Amino acid sequence: MDNPIQHYWEIRLQKTKRALEAGNFDVYIADNKDLAKKMAYDTIIPAMAPKTISWGGSMTFVGTRLYESLRNDPRYTVLDTYDKSLSPEESMQRRRESLMVDLFITGTNALTENGQLVNLDMIGNRVAALTFGPRQVLVFVGRNKIVADREAAFARIKNFAAPVNVMRLDKKSPCGKTGHCENCSSPDRICNTWTITEKSFPKHRVKVVLINEDMGF
Repeated sequence: MDNPIQHYWEIRLQKTKRALEAGNFDVYIADNKDLAKKMAYDTIIPAMAPKTISWGGSMTFVGTRLYESLRNDPRYTVLDTYDKSLSPEESMQRRRESLMVDLFITGTNALTENGQLVNLDMIGNRVAALTFGPRQVLVFVGRNKIVADREAAFARIKNFAAPVNVMRLDKKSPCGKTGHCENCSSPDRICNTWTITEKSFPKHRVKVVLINEDMGF
């Protein structure tokens, strides 16, 4: 067999897709990040016809390079929460405003094979938007985020995703030095709010693009 690893992931992605669809999510599979961007930009987002768009922190979303395309597209009013020119007060206000957009784009920290999105957030705007507020949500998921169950999701997040993000953001939480959760009380702690999204409500509100490529942390 040619490309057995690719074939292996195709099987797992299809299984996860079925589980998500049983939970009322709309699900798409892309072979790589470039096709994920094309699918979203050319088909999925135009079909939603949003007027306003924003996003939560997601290296997977950034990795697709869809961010640049949407930010510069005159068809959409974009509330750019990544804008580094904003003061801390302005940045927080923009995050509040982003909870009322037509379309919110983000990633997920982990995705169980039975179709649960598991997330752990610092500020809370990302998980808040996933839960309620924006009319529709688009979630990009690299294949490396897929885990067997909730316990595996918790372990992945606490002992990989969180420490790596602490390092990326130059935070001072102890996991950035030890590489695993210390259940800290650091002022820089990024682990504050858990969410587990088992179903999309209303049906079709949350759309998930599964990418057959390792992306994000």
